Amino acid sequence: MSSTNDFIQQEKTTFSRDQWIVIGLLAFLQFTIILDFMILSPLGAILMPAMQISPSQFGMVVSGYAVSAAISGFLTAGFADKFDRKKLLMFFYAGFILGTLFCALAPNFHMLLAARIVTGLFGGVIGSIVFAIMTDLFPLQQRGRVMGILQTAFAASQVMGLPLGLWLSSKWGWHSPFLMIVAVSTAVGFIIWAKLPSITAHLALRTEKKALTHLVHTVATPKYAFAFVLTGILSMGGYMIMPFASAYTVHNLGIDLDSLPLLYMVTGCVSIVVGPLVGRISDAIGGYPTFIFGSIVTAVMTVIYTNLGPTSLGMLMFVNSCMFVGIFSRMIPSQALMSGIPAPASRGAFMSINASLQQLAGGLGSISAGMIVSEGAGGKIQHFEYVGYLMVVFTAITVVMMYFVNRDVMGSRGSKKVGPAEPSLGH
Repeated sequence: MSSTNDFIQQEKTTFSRDQWIVIGLLAFLQFTIILDFMILSPLGAILMPAMQISPSQFGMVVSGYAVSAAISGFLTAGFADKFDRKKLLMFFYAGFILGTLFCALAPNFHMLLAARIVTGLFGGVIGSIVFAIMTDLFPLQQRGRVMGILQTAFAASQVMGLPLGLWLSSKWGWHSPFLMIVAVSTAVGFIIWAKLPSITAHLALRTEKKALTHLVHTVATPKYAFAFVLTGILSMGGYMIMPFASAYTVHNLGIDLDSLPLLYMVTGCVSIVVGPLVGRISDAIGGYPTFIFGSIVTAVMTVIYTNLGPTSLGMLMFVNSCMFVGIFSRMIPSQALMSGIPAPASRGAFMSINASLQQLAGGLGSISAGMIVSEGAGGKIQHFEYVGYLMVVFTAITVVMMYFVNRDVMGSRGSKKVGPAEPSLGH
């Protein structure tokens, strides 16, 4: 790989060959992490009767990953900027693979909950490391597109991963999708170890040597604290809807279980197109206008979705696709803007804490949703519309808060040349 100065191309808008390689590797890794988390939602309709667990217990399984990931992120934050980011990434990825294997072998609810906690301890930190690497290597004016491409991993998991996982679970039980993730992740890990360069330039910028001091300083920085609160509110709404989506789709909307793979595939195909497009639009017109548009679409479609009665598969595909347009139009510009907040020397710590709060807020969102909804006759999810209304409230709050983040980030960009301060990229 070339040096950071060559890699970053601060005055260019196109990606170099080296940049495309890194983007591809990180997107492939994100695919496995996202698939591991997302697979539980569509498996809910299979897993809950198979293990004889209630909606509240299923919410605990989902939140177990999120809460443990939050704890891990806080513990990691103090030393997140002390090591080569590649080595840190590979350590946690190896633990994630072992945790997913334990999920596949879980014989009951309690063992599955424990396995998800282990997986969260390792997997929940990986996203923050990926975003730190992305921010190290790409200037602000390119990050919308990078985030758009990385988010295609989310869509790819729907197009390829979820349908395949559901098919495997129908043939060999709900354990089999986790075994598939273990196999794919192991192969991905070897490729990343061989191809991703060491990323060590940030080490020369550190001024705080003690992990606890570095953690406290990061948390105590006012603009960081504001961003952390915003992250928590952004996360709660999405986590409240997602865990019960498959059960709601099957039991409330009247969609056959066998149709779920097609539903996720169509929605994923839409997301693959939308993700990079939103990234380009965000870079072109600005992250905040894109975020406002996404928030409006998300709020409207969430209310429609959570108030649906029995509906056709085609109509549900349309509603889901529109909802994901809104979600991506919020997610991509918000992450790009938030990446401009931390200084290079505290970037790893900021990303780790931010990811922790995201997971913690998500876990609280899942638990809260489990307390709001209940299971009615025939497995129907009751009171789901109240979850949708609560998400709309969170969405409105984030629009106001993101205004101040945008003002801070874009104001800083106008006062100095954009781009990381690292002098070189280690090999």
